[in-house]
Amino acid sequence: MKHIIEEVKLKSGARGLLIDAPGSSVLNTHFTFRAGNRFTASHDIYEVAHLMEHMAFGANSQFEDEQAYEQEFTKNGAYHNAWTSDYFITYEAECADFEWERILALQELAITTPQFNEKEMAAEKGNVRSELTGYQNDYSRLIWPKLQQELGENVLTYAERIKTLRNIQLSDVQQHHDRTHTAKNLQFIICGDLSERREKIINMLEAWKLPEGERLDFPKTDYHQANPVLIRRKDASNLSFGFSFMLNRALCPNEQESMGALNHILNGTMSSKIFGTARHRGIVYGMGSNTNSDSLASNWDFDGEVNSENVEELFDLIAIELSKVINGDIAPEEITQAKQYALGRIQMLAQTADQIANHYLRDYVIMDKVFPIERMPEMIDSIDKRTIVALARSFFESGISGISVVGNINKAFVDELWERILAVI
Repeated sequence: MKHIIEEVKLKSGARGLLIDAPGSSVLNTHFTFRAGNRFTASHDIYEVAHLMEHMAFGANSQFEDEQAYEQEFTKNGAYHNAWTSDYFITYEAECADFEWERILALQELAITTPQFNEKEMAAEKGNVRSELTGYQNDYSRLIWPKLQQELGENVLTYAERIKTLRNIQLSDVQQHHDRTHTAKNLQFIICGDLSERREKIINMLEAWKLPEGERLDFPKTDYHQANPVLIRRKDASNLSFGFSFMLNRALCPNEQESMGALNHILNGTMSSKIFGTARHRGIVYGMGSNTNSDSLASNWDFDGEVNSENVEELFDLIAIELSKVINGDIAPEEITQAKQYALGRIQMLAQTADQIANHYLRDYVIMDKVFPIERMPEMIDSIDKRTIVALARSFFESGISGISVVGNINKAFVDELWERILAVI
């Protein structure tokens, strides 16, 4: 879908992207505040950001509770949600084009005039507790918080997060909202057919009653080499694993695309070097790798699940293929195929307003940058072997890495598995 991007800076201090996608039958919105878990006032009330997000669509200046608000919001099929991460709380919505103005006004109510109350807080504490308890039974989720801690990040595990719920008072929820939900701390993305409504949207956003506040800085982390982590679960019938290599710097767009190509070569499809080969041998059902970057650091992550009897063979395969990368053993046709795959994915991801908005969201709120989709083919075409190999070596040589495993095994076995990887890099 063709679209035109404009960054706007409101008089209030908020800023965001207006993406005009002519002919779109829907309007898609994202409102993001730097208000996630790592912006809470203390670890004693760590879960207050998540709890506040759960309460966001409850009572406000016009609706007495969540049910009344939800009924009005969705009566014509509109959708809305919110989510909390380490750094952000994001409110998202999508509606039919004919009711965009009504939906935008309802979003304003929830974000700017919440009426937090004890009854809804008690209910949402229960819901958050249930959500986090469920995550503890998802071994793939258990891997990362503990590894983040070992690498130096100031985060809590799910079990630790649950314990903080009892400390949170209603005043903590209100104070977190007051401190983080300010105009200067807001970034937004609105995508749809905006050709005749740009000015009206801007005027509506300018009228939001948010204090000016300040834009909160991302907390800095002193990353370091992690000790291998075992999360022992006697009922685990297989091993869930995750390991990460880190750089203390951001990746530029070309570097991100280069690492995307390498991840595709290693784990992208059934014909990939690690995942594809492992599936062909019958030693793993699912595993993958990905690269993420923010303004301060970048990480290259691998994860998967494997039966105990196959884990050594799998880790030997991973070690062999990573060794090949270090030595530059990447065939030209592999890079060409990765480029073709990336071009196809780019073509496919820009078909709807939601896909377009989500493409820009992460880079805009984390990196303060906009990389137009139409420039992506040029970036993809510039991917080359030299850049891929140099980047991989940088990750391996950084001295910042670690592994986390969930399973019914001994810690010595985790150490041995990790040594198989470290021995080749």
